[in-house]
Amino acid sequence: MVEPGNTVAGLRAQVPLAADAQPLVDDWLRYLISEKQLAELTTQAYLRDLRDFTLFLQDYLGGSADKASLEELAISAFRAWLANRRQSGVSNRSTARAVSSIRNFYRYLERNDHLKNNAIHALTTPKVGHAVPRPLSEQAAGEVLDTVGALSEEPWVAARDTAVISLLYGCGLRISEALGLDRHVAPLGDSLVVTGKGNKQRLVPILPAVKEAVDDYLMQCPHPLPPKGPLFIGVRGKRLNPRIIQGRIQHLRGALGLPPSATPHALRHSFATHLLSHGGDLRTIQELMGHASLKSTQHYTEVDTARLLDVYDSASNGKD
Repeated sequence: MVEPGNTVAGLRAQVPLAADAQPLVDDWLRYLISEKQLAELTTQAYLRDLRDFTLFLQDYLGGSADKASLEELAISAFRAWLANRRQSGVSNRSTARAVSSIRNFYRYLERNDHLKNNAIHALTTPKVGHAVPRPLSEQAAGEVLDTVGALSEEPWVAARDTAVISLLYGCGLRISEALGLDRHVAPLGDSLVVTGKGNKQRLVPILPAVKEAVDDYLMQCPHPLPPKGPLFIGVRGKRLNPRIIQGRIQHLRGALGLPPSATPHALRHSFATHLLSHGGDLRTIQELMGHASLKSTQHYTEVDTARLLDVYDSASNGKD
């Protein structure tokens, strides 16, 4: 159950601004949702950052910021905000995202002639070291795929879970992309159009094993599945909640002795890393993963290099 305070409406109500500045937030929100078509979770993250920023301003200014104070904020105010986050133990990664959110807010206001603040352009984003993806080994990914169906006594649920995991590992889908599929896409063909982040679409080839897993689930599913309804459903007939699949993987971590990094998303990382290790080129993997930048895909080369070094070290240590 989602807490009311963590919804878009709930977070919007927590932004402490003076009355003349409140419409600015509403206009920005409409832009994020209607024009940018951001996912709800992304919009919530933007709003949460704005809320935290304006809460800081409330203490810093001695009252809720109005339109004039938002426009007149000096670079010292923004730096004080960053210092406050640092003293509170907030990570550079979270602060870098927050800076991006506040910049987006001000950029929207300036572009639409609401107000202009020059100081925000001088604000430096904290340096963030990128995180290297943590995939499963090919053996571990195969064990997850082979074992996940055994966690349910209901044959159709077992087939469903296997089909979802097959899409994550066999096609590199995000869990939201797999569970967002509607019934009319199946039976699957040789490829599938997937709608990812920012409503961007990409074409993903379908392996025969993935197609068979989805077909098996459809054959066993006891519930009616309307063409425009969800492909994957829970036992009550509603679209499958991602927490169910997350729970299955969590259970398998203990059963199979997998590391804490073993998550549904790790299967997507595994797809890319294993494809690269078997000769896949970066540009193709970028397209399959739906990465906007090749830089994101290049992180998988670091994983592959690290694995080669581990193999080399193991072989060297084994020598007399």
